[in-house]
Amino acid sequence: MNNIFENGENKNPDYIKRFVEKDAEDVQVYSPMDPPDAYKPQGVDPVPYEELHPLLQLFMDEHQNTLKKIAEFEQNLLQIKKEGINRDSNKKLGEFFAFLDDKIVMHNLKEERVLFPFIHDRMIDHGEHGTGPVPDTAVDMLENDHIKMMELGTLTFSLMGLASRITDRVSYLLIIDTAIEQGLSLVELLRLHIFREDNVVFPLAHKYLSQKDYEDITGQMKKYFSIQLPVKV
Repeated sequence: MNNIFENGENKNPDYIKRFVEKDAEDVQVYSPMDPPDAYKPQGVDPVPYEELHPLLQLFMDEHQNTLKKIAEFEQNLLQIKKEGINRDSNKKLGEFFAFLDDKIVMHNLKEERVLFPFIHDRMIDHGEHGTGPVPDTAVDMLENDHIKMMELGTLTFSLMGLASRITDRVSYLLIIDTAIEQGLSLVELLRLHIFREDNVVFPLAHKYLSQKDYEDITGQMKKYFSIQLPVKV
């Protein structure tokens, strides 16, 4: 599988290499004890924000706002772990989940409905895809992330709500601990997802999308989401 999330030298789709050829000194080998760093993708050249199309800049701007909300949510979870849920922390939870339902869901929808199909097609055109019966690309991973986000968000929200109704102290602490664990998993998933888009997929979009592609994407964004992009000077 020629996938941009793999080591450029390793054509095996599995990160954990089961059989290691010790003589292959020029090939970097990963093991379960030393997996590849998800935040250090290989084979993709970074692109400065200023050089990206305004459409990609729009998504990156939304990412920055989301990262701030994620940091606030994480701090609130850690505070709840120490002190339990109180009126202030409960309000902050409500604000984050409202942001998740409104802003993050809409952001993901814009990507899935308009942007991702173009990137997916261009990656296939340029050989950046799997070798299965139905070629997959990094876009498939990002869309799976979107599903996992909502699953983790729903689970965390439900557990927090359940905990507020539990009177047994032991049960309350158990449910809160599980909710915090799921919430922190959501935080990490969101951060990694945004990193992958900003540092891997968007640079590839910058590389492969044509001017005609950007015009078509922009037109669909305006049609379906009433998005107005700033004029790039």
